[in-house]
Amino acid sequence: MNNGVWGILFLLVTVLSGQANASPALVATEPSLILITDVALDGVGGTLHDAHIQITDGKIVSLSADERNKKIIDLRGYTVLPGWIDAHVHIASHFDRTGQLATDKEPQSESTLEMAQAAWETMMAGFTTIQSVGELSEEPLRDALRDQRLPGPRFLTSLAPIQGNLSASADELRALVRERKAQGADLIKIFASSSQRVGAKPTLTEGQLRVLCHEAEAVGLRSMVHAYRGQVATAARAGCREIEHATYATPADLQEAVRAGAFLTPQVGLVVQNYIENRGHYVGIDGYTDAGMEIMLGDLPQDFAVCTLLVQMRDAKVVFGTDATAGAHGHNAEEFIGRVEHCGQSPMAALVSANSTAADAIGMGDHLGRLAPGYAADIIALEGNPLKDITAVRRVAFVMRDGKVYKWTGSHTSGADR
Repeated sequence: MNNGVWGILFLLVTVLSGQANASPALVATEPSLILITDVALDGVGGTLHDAHIQITDGKIVSLSADERNKKIIDLRGYTVLPGWIDAHVHIASHFDRTGQLATDKEPQSESTLEMAQAAWETMMAGFTTIQSVGELSEEPLRDALRDQRLPGPRFLTSLAPIQGNLSASADELRALVRERKAQGADLIKIFASSSQRVGAKPTLTEGQLRVLCHEAEAVGLRSMVHAYRGQVATAARAGCREIEHATYATPADLQEAVRAGAFLTPQVGLVVQNYIENRGHYVGIDGYTDAGMEIMLGDLPQDFAVCTLLVQMRDAKVVFGTDATAGAHGHNAEEFIGRVEHCGQSPMAALVSANSTAADAIGMGDHLGRLAPGYAADIIALEGNPLKDITAVRRVAFVMRDGKVYKWTGSHTSGADR
């Protein structure tokens, strides 16, 4: 761990012990700050030229501001865009001090520190909002990040997911949703299929999914469904809002989900690759086996095929989500490269999937994911132009969340007399 990360972890200890009041930022928050840009992507598919983005009280107030008497950060020469949103991570998943996948036997203090590090690394990679799905242990970190007592991304969590159970009654399922609501979940994560590693079989009926997703809506929460094969269409018919993975789904399954207006999140650039790269850290723990790893690796072409079909479908709402687990945190942007290289998605569409589309999927489209007045000042800058070279997503030089700068590898802020 580098010294910067240790500093963040020390701050976590002080926050959770009640000894810290606010998180530090690289550039102190100013009453009004101007970002000067020459190329900026607006998050909805447009390009802004020579925008002067004024930030006041953590929000964008103008794209053509007057520089006089204001602090300035000059981002000319970079590609500027809204901070990315990863709608599917597992921030609690990490390797323990022995280098193996951590289990619930690890001391809570150690797992909390590892989660904080993972969240920080994810934000440094340009992701100013993440949605984790999820563990009960994520709640304290979510609250500290939400209140900005700890530096890191805006953080939503499902807490513990609802596992599939074909014998569960409607009342039992409704009770599970209400329990998550009472625990403070931001959304309901539902398993409608077993793991890809053990056959990807249905674990809930359409009727059960309808009960779960409708109950989530009734208590004011969104639903996200882990689904393979025909369960993709089943979840869409049941009124579920967001559907993950979709491996083995047929074109008809996908088209039915698109017609129903569901958000769809395939993964092609990070999760399986990370499992294979870190196989030795996973196998033998929590059901991970060499055979299961081989199934995921062998099925990658099917993941690519599903993703390719989705990005070609008219009106498909394809969301950016990596399913990042231990070993993948901070490498989330690899999914952009996978979308472009393996699915044929255009670089602009891939980026939009992590901006306005993802913001809409997580219910925050009215204030996140766009460079526009009234939107949160979650802004990043890249070295290079990702529309010409998608690998530029790996080179994040600037990260701002809610008007606070947490990463800037360029020049310091200057005054109005620059």
